[in-house]
Amino acid sequence: MNERLHSVLAQRGLSPESLAAVCEVDPKTVGRWLGGRVPHPRHRFRVAQHLRVEELFLWPSPGPSGGQPSTGAGLELVGTFQNRASVPRDMWLSLLTGAQEQISVLVFSGTFFAQSNPHVAKMLAERAADGVRVRLCFGEPNGRAAAIRGREEGIGDTLAAKIRASLTYYRPLLSEKGCEVKLHDTTLYTSMFRYDDDLLVNPHIWGQPASANPLLHLKRVDAAGWFDNYARSFDAVWATSRPWTPEQERPSSHGQD
Repeated sequence: MNERLHSVLAQRGLSPESLAAVCEVDPKTVGRWLGGRVPHPRHRFRVAQHLRVEELFLWPSPGPSGGQPSTGAGLELVGTFQNRASVPRDMWLSLLTGAQEQISVLVFSGTFFAQSNPHVAKMLAERAADGVRVRLCFGEPNGRAAAIRGREEGIGDTLAAKIRASLTYYRPLLSEKGCEVKLHDTTLYTSMFRYDDDLLVNPHIWGQPASANPLLHLKRVDAAGWFDNYARSFDAVWATSRPWTPEQERPSSHGQD
């Protein structure tokens, strides 16, 4: 069975029949692809193009006989998006609801995460109740890193206000078992959204808001790949972050939130 093709179709919300129509083949042919048969090169190209993934991710080339196995770094790239704003809302929802082990988020404010899904806190609590570890790490509103980032984006103290506004959505999670909310004061080179072995990486470009920057969708292949490098960086930031304690936060000196 081609589990990767199954997974990408599910994440994109596409049926085998719709893929068959795009490739101009019988749905039974797509069924055979899902069962493990390797398509003709022209069909592999069309499928990869339509699903916005690397062809080698769906159908890895066999490694050279007798040699060292190749690392999975190049195979981990499932798809790319010109900017974070272009990621379909259904994709965010399917990854969140499909997580079975962990959901880990690293951002400065991440306001879109709640504003595009008013029920995100409730959904995260439900995943935690099912045994999923939920870790949310936001920027320290009064921290140096957020102040620098705000100046770089040309919005000044607005970023700190956005962080405080975003945090209000997640206050109910503080009492939920399995949910943790922390604040970091580190230079953030990329925002990260991890759902088990799926990782959405949103690199930061100087002076531009995260929503306008590219997004990479990675899927873990092995411990030597990109996925684990990013995952380790999340853990490093998480280890130096402090728990969010709303009752003890000092008010902003930068005006209204």
